[in-house]
Amino acid sequence: MSVLFNIKENVAYIQFNRPKAFNSFNRKQALSLIDRLQDCADNESIRTIVIRGSGKAFCAGQDLVEATDDNGITFERILTEHYNPIIRTIRNLPKPVIAMVNGVAAGAGANIAFCCDFTIAASSAIFTQAFSKIGLVPDSGGTLIIPRLVGLQRATAMMMLSNKITASEAVDMGLIYQSVADDALEHTVHQLATKLAKMPTKALGMTKQLINAGLSNTLDQQLDMEGSFQVEASETADYKEGVAAFLEKRPPVFTGK
Repeated sequence: MSVLFNIKENVAYIQFNRPKAFNSFNRKQALSLIDRLQDCADNESIRTIVIRGSGKAFCAGQDLVEATDDNGITFERILTEHYNPIIRTIRNLPKPVIAMVNGVAAGAGANIAFCCDFTIAASSAIFTQAFSKIGLVPDSGGTLIIPRLVGLQRATAMMMLSNKITASEAVDMGLIYQSVADDALEHTVHQLATKLAKMPTKALGMTKQLINAGLSNTLDQQLDMEGSFQVEASETADYKEGVAAFLEKRPPVFTGK
């Protein structure tokens, strides 16, 4: 199977599983990822998602053997049927998504990691845009997401020079959330994932929607949207539980409803 999937403690683990190809995307893997992400959206028991890679890499981007096959799929279809739906689904998922980057994340693989809500990388991990090395332009939302994370000059350098960025450099730039020792990566991600899975899921999902909208809204539009969502959040069971727990001086037990 090109994508592995399992659920533990309300956390879904999606794992790229083409280690010999550094988990680069072919059509089967891309469509399987979209299906698994949709499963996560539809399953109310899933409250956090972790995306990870098998072997030594997170994801090396597009499988160029497939992309250069004269009888294979076109770049237009690769983008419209693979990467664009993947990015849209991750950003629109009303639940936190964590990228667990254990090794190289290149091209579309890097941009998938950057579009997640939290990206935690092993200290040995490397990020690179890589597109310019083969005469392509960045895709998978990179040209929108990266400048907002690191600013225009650094984003331009990343995309035009295709330089390699270490995990610690990525943290310093604001590109990712956290870098940890290689042997601490799995434990660190598991701790964050299970913590998020015990939080008020609907409020987290609405927060994510507000963050997405804030990329293009005016101030007035954002204030109106915040007001509408706050009313909706105040009607959830988790809000009632949070207030009761605060007044009773005990830890809340959120159900995601």
